[in-house]
Amino acid sequence: MALTDKVTAFTKPATIEELRNLTVSINREKADISLGNKALDVLAKLVETPEQTAVRTISELASALGVNASTLTRLSQKLGFAGFSDFQKVFRQAFSADDRHFYSQQAGRLFSTKEESEEERHIFERLGRETSNNIDGFLTQLDPAALLEAADLLGNARRVRVHGVRQFHAFASFLTYGLGMLRSDVALLDAPRLGVAEAMAQLEKGDVVVVASCAPYTRSVANVAEIAAKLGLVVIAVTDTRASPLVSPSRHAFFVPHASSFFSNSMGAYIVFCEGLLNLVARQMGDRAMTSLASREAVIGSMKIEM
Repeated sequence: MALTDKVTAFTKPATIEELRNLTVSINREKADISLGNKALDVLAKLVETPEQTAVRTISELASALGVNASTLTRLSQKLGFAGFSDFQKVFRQAFSADDRHFYSQQAGRLFSTKEESEEERHIFERLGRETSNNIDGFLTQLDPAALLEAADLLGNARRVRVHGVRQFHAFASFLTYGLGMLRSDVALLDAPRLGVAEAMAQLEKGDVVVVASCAPYTRSVANVAEIAAKLGLVVIAVTDTRASPLVSPSRHAFFVPHASSFFSNSMGAYIVFCEGLLNLVARQMGDRAMTSLASREAVIGSMKIEM
């Protein structure tokens, strides 16, 4: 999602995409209306599961979101709608001619739980279905223009640093490794373990910092995103919702769901997104990427690393 100019005149959103863009603008304080953190989080969840928003009653949605139905009514009115029914029409109209199954019917929490006596492979089947749903979730939210701009930045910026901690350290390492196959001067932000402050101090305006985190967000990653933007570094965020604290300081933000039965945040869809982004960077770089890959293969061959 690309950073846009401040909205000069607020008008009631007419499409799901307009609602999504408005959510990002509100988070970045670039809209003519403001929402509290709780209301912003509710709006972000509604626009990220549009099929569920279209088919569920106000009571069902309120229960799922952990709020009162009156909260949804007030939110709708704040956005310029007469009430929740008027707000919901945006979603229902978008899917009125669509005969596909709604994600709400496919979501992991609606799968019936099997008895313990059934095959252990059910654990893997369920996670597979849930990851597929999460992939569908980020595919419906991809902004082609933002993807191309992000790929261009990742391929051509002087330096690229990637930052993620806890579970997202694995994601950051994977992105760093893949991007390092295509170009030079790519690294984890604090690879030498000297501290992120020292690492960012060595970067210059226009260098790229990729940050990744999802709820519950890691405070230090959000701080890195904020400070990097203030230093003139280009921030690209990979996160879960438009209410994420990583969105406001980012030039581009990409949203990947992680709902699943895994005991922690599911990373499957994040890795698929990462692979797709790397392929796009390689395509954007063209011959330079091919040359870099060939040089890498030559070094691997000369060192007899592979069997």
